Amino acid sequence: MSEPLIEVTDLSKSFLLPHLRQTTIKSQVLNVLRPRRTVEVQQVLDGITLQVARGEFLGIVGRNGSGKSTLLKILAGIYPPTRGKVAVHGKLVPFIELGVGFHPELTGRENVYLSGALLGFSKGDVRSMYDNIVSFAELDGSMDQKLKNYSSGMQVRIAFSVATRARADILLVDEVLAVGDAAFQRKCFDHFHELKRGDTTVVFVTHDMKAVREFCDRVILIEKGQIAAEGGPDDIADRYLEMLGAKAR
Repeated sequence: MSEPLIEVTDLSKSFLLPHLRQTTIKSQVLNVLRPRRTVEVQQVLDGITLQVARGEFLGIVGRNGSGKSTLLKILAGIYPPTRGKVAVHGKLVPFIELGVGFHPELTGRENVYLSGALLGFSKGDVRSMYDNIVSFAELDGSMDQKLKNYSSGMQVRIAFSVATRARADILLVDEVLAVGDAAFQRKCFDHFHELKRGDTTVVFVTHDMKAVREFCDRVILIEKGQIAAEGGPDDIADRYLEMLGAKAR
């Protein structure tokens, strides 16, 4: 394995979920008795340790609620870990939340410039890339409409088109691409092939086992916040499908 760009050591994440316990309807209405507050601890990740090498295409799979997206958000710096360490070496671009950094009252054109600025591009940089961004997104006739009038699929097109221009060492991709139509997904996957031929490290969370088999060098299966299995794409894809009770294809 080449030098790791991501190092995760004994990572755990829990959330505190407050609850209000009302004793009676009367106390709720009159507020005579102060409601007693209770806190539930939700353990989302528990003892995750992994490394991602330079140029590796790592897949992360698991059932809904297993902790996959939380792990990506910790890698992106959106959530702090409850315990453990995360070290990221290189420029990281997250593509894990639809519409993050976008403003619904701005036009598609204005959001391209806004998103580009958040990725570190100057106004001149975005201006020089703008036509290619719009061409990739195939939204030439819609860029002067406000973003709030866009479908979720149209927003994905713009967001991913801008993200492909980022000078990133590491790209984090969540299931958000599933919102796009089949033709645009194919275009995004063609871009993944370009990344694999280059030196970009990709961490890819998905439920699409066909994409796992096509792109991933290694796959991690997360179950109940822990790494349940790790290995090649075919083996882990089969195990995941068996876990779901589906017949492996």
